[in-house]
Amino acid sequence: MTTTRSLSGRRALVTGAASGIGRACAVRLAEAGADVVVLDRDADAAKAVAEAVDGTAVAVDLTDLDAVDTLDLDVDVLVNNAGLQHVAPLHEFPVDRFSLILRLMLEAPFRLVRGALPHMYERQWGRIVNVSSVHGLRASPYKSAYVTAKHGLEGLSKVIALEGAPHGVTSNCVNPAYVRTPLVEGQITDQARTHGISEDEVVEQIMLAPAAVKRLIEPEEVAEAVAYLCSPGAGSITGSSLVMDGGWSAH
Repeated sequence: MTTTRSLSGRRALVTGAASGIGRACAVRLAEAGADVVVLDRDADAAKAVAEAVDGTAVAVDLTDLDAVDTLDLDVDVLVNNAGLQHVAPLHEFPVDRFSLILRLMLEAPFRLVRGALPHMYERQWGRIVNVSSVHGLRASPYKSAYVTAKHGLEGLSKVIALEGAPHGVTSNCVNPAYVRTPLVEGQITDQARTHGISEDEVVEQIMLAPAAVKRLIEPEEVAEAVAYLCSPGAGSITGSSLVMDGGWSAH
């Protein structure tokens, strides 16, 4: 898969593609031959990535669901990656923040898929990859909105898989533990404040404590998993969750 151009002639849309996992996915899918649409709310960063992969930049805030409905979703591959995090105890969790996170990480993917599926069905081929998390399968304290959104995304992905199968469309989740991204760097700061410990202690005592592999995951590792799920060899994989959590869920 690393050298093939299996996505030549295909159009791929990656959300949250200006940095982190999204950027790595945009680069990797372009290497596989896809014409990549780099979607992010940061217009300048999206443009820079698009130029790097010879793709197209689209600037939109996915929490604006009306704006989502106006997007050109005539694509063959959809990678739902955009997300954010907020760390707070349940009884102190801001209700507007909870709604925002679910809107971005669950409602927006639903709308994107809803718009893309008719085009995929027409061509009898499509790949939907939802960047979930180990938190789509496991819970952690202080992350009620994120855990709820990721668990919902897992269910949505399975429904898409069942409906899409007769039309040549697969739908899967990729479930990494902590990845070396700006989002995780922000979490480290938040967790340090919440627990009253240093940032190094957050990484060692909280983030990597459940994992057997004691390191952060690199964005390129996640992108490789995404590319595999879009490859010909993964045509029978659908409704699945590809866990890459360093052994976290083996406990």
